[in-house]
Amino acid sequence: MPADFSLRANVINLFSNTILPGTIHVSAGRVRAIALDSATGPDAALPYALPGFVDAHVHVESSLLVPAEFARLAVTHGTVATVSDPHEIGNVLGVAGVEYMLESGRSVPFKFCFGAPSCVPATPFETAGAEITAQDIEQLFQNPEIGYLAEMMNWPGVLHRDADVMEKIALAQRYGRPVDGHAPGLRGEDARRYAEAGISTDHECFTAEEALDKLGVGMKILIREGSAARNFEALIDLLPEHYENMMFCSDDKHPDTLVLGHINQLVQRAVARGQDVLKVLRVACLNPVLHYKLPVGLLREGDPADFIVVDNLQDFLVRQTYLDGVLVAENGETRIASVPVAVVNNFRAQPVTAQDFELRAPAPTATVRVIECFDGQLITARHDVAAKVENGLVAPDVAKDILKLTVVNRYQPAAPAVSFITGFGLKRGALASSVGHDSHNITAVGCDDASLARAVTLVMEAKGGLAAVSPDGEEILLPLPVAGLMSDQPGYHVAEAYAAVDALSKRLGSPLGAPFMTLSFMALLVIPSLKLSDKGLFDGEAFRFVEAVV
Repeated sequence: MPADFSLRANVINLFSNTILPGTIHVSAGRVRAIALDSATGPDAALPYALPGFVDAHVHVESSLLVPAEFARLAVTHGTVATVSDPHEIGNVLGVAGVEYMLESGRSVPFKFCFGAPSCVPATPFETAGAEITAQDIEQLFQNPEIGYLAEMMNWPGVLHRDADVMEKIALAQRYGRPVDGHAPGLRGEDARRYAEAGISTDHECFTAEEALDKLGVGMKILIREGSAARNFEALIDLLPEHYENMMFCSDDKHPDTLVLGHINQLVQRAVARGQDVLKVLRVACLNPVLHYKLPVGLLREGDPADFIVVDNLQDFLVRQTYLDGVLVAENGETRIASVPVAVVNNFRAQPVTAQDFELRAPAPTATVRVIECFDGQLITARHDVAAKVENGLVAPDVAKDILKLTVVNRYQPAAPAVSFITGFGLKRGALASSVGHDSHNITAVGCDDASLARAVTLVMEAKGGLAAVSPDGEEILLPLPVAGLMSDQPGYHVAEAYAAVDALSKRLGSPLGAPFMTLSFMALLVIPSLKLSDKGLFDGEAFRFVEAVV
C-alpha cells in the first residue's frame, strides 16, 4: 500500500481555475482532503501541485521501448498517462500484439489507455503480418482496459460509408468508446461527413485552417509535436479560443527525445508565448482525461492521487510525480524499477544482394518519379526528373540528392520494391529500419546498392532494428527484437544506442532532425502524396500504384 503523506504547495484547480496555497492530504493512494489557505493568490515560496500531464495520442512502439520502459522515462517529465494506439505491433502480431502491450503496461505504476486498432492492415496495398477484424475489435472491447477505437486512417472508407469501416465504428459506439480520427488535409464538406460518421478527434492537421474546419464540425484537435511530425507552431495560436476542444500529443517519440522531455515541453512553450497557463494546463492535463474517461486523478478530493509538483509555472521543472499516491519520479530520476522484457516477433529473414536493388532503364534516357520528404512532416511531394542512367541501370544521383529508397518484405520472400527519394541528404552509405509504418517491412535509403544491401542485411540478421552503414566499413545496429519494433533493453540504454546510430546517419550527410523517424513514414501510404510499399510506388492522392521509372 502507498504511504499516507501531506504536501504543502500552491494547488492548481482546473475546474475552478484557481491557484491557492494549501495542504494536500493523501491516504491509501487517494486525495483524502485539500485544505486551502485563506489567501487570494499563490505563495511565491511554495512549489505548484497540478494534475499530471497526458499524452493524448502516442504509438509507444515508436519510442523503441516496451510500455514498461516508456513509462520509466515519461514519469520523469510529469506524464502520468497516455492514450496509446498499439496498431504498430498490431500490424506485426495482430490481437496478440495488443495483448502484449497491455501486459507490459500492467507491470508498472503508470496509466496506459490502449485502443483497439481500427486499420490493420492499414491498406490492401502492402503486406502486413496480421489482420485485426471487426470481430477481433469486439473481442478487445470486452476488456475495460481497451478505452477507444484507435485512429480511423481509412478516411475514404468513412466518407464512402464502407460496410467494414462502419461496423467498427458502430462497435465502438455500442461499447461506449470514442473513435479517434486520422484525416490529413480533409476539409469542408468531407470533414463534416467524416465527423458525422462518429469520428471525435484528429491529430493530423498541419494548418490552422484545416483545424478550424474540423473544430467547426465538432471534432477535438490534437496539437502534435513528436520526433517526426511537428505541428505546434501551426496550431498553437488556436488554443486561446478553442482550448476546451484541444489536447497535446507526441504521436511518435524516439527515445533520445523522450529522455529530454515530453508533454511538459509543449506546456512550457505555450506559456512562453504568453498563453494563459490555466488554459494550457486544461489542454495538457484535463481534456484527455474527460474525453477518454481515463481513470486518472485530477487533484480533487476523493480522486486517485495522480499529480505532479513543479518549481514554477514558467519552466515546469518537475520535482515529483505521484501515481496512486506513490512517488514514481523525483528531480528527473525515475523510481520505477525495470522489469524483465519478453521477446515476441514475426520475422522471416531472407538474404539480399546489391543486384536485388537494381532498376533497369527502359532507354538511354528516362524519367523517374521521385518522392520528396520534408523535415518535421509526414506528407511528401512528387517530382518527375531526368534519371541518371549508368550501364543500362537507373542510378542514384547523390550530387542532386536523388537517392534510392527500398521496401523489403519481412514476412515472406519477395523482390524488393525500389524507387527514388530526395530530402534525405545522404552523401554516402545507407540507412535501414524495420520500423516502417504501418506494416513494418524493412525500409531503407541509400547512395549505392552495396550499402543498401549491407544495411538491409544487418536488420534481417537481427530480425529487426535500425542500421546505418558507411562504405568505408563503419556500421552501427540498434537491435529491436520485440516485434522488430522495440528493444528488450532498459530505456536509457536504448536512448544512448539510438543517439549513436542517429549520429552516424548525420555523419553520412543527412540534415534531417530525425532521419530514422522520417524514413519510417516513407511507407505510410495513407499520408499523401507519394510513398513506397513493399508492393511498389503508391500515389496517395489517386490511391493507386504508379511506376517508379516512367
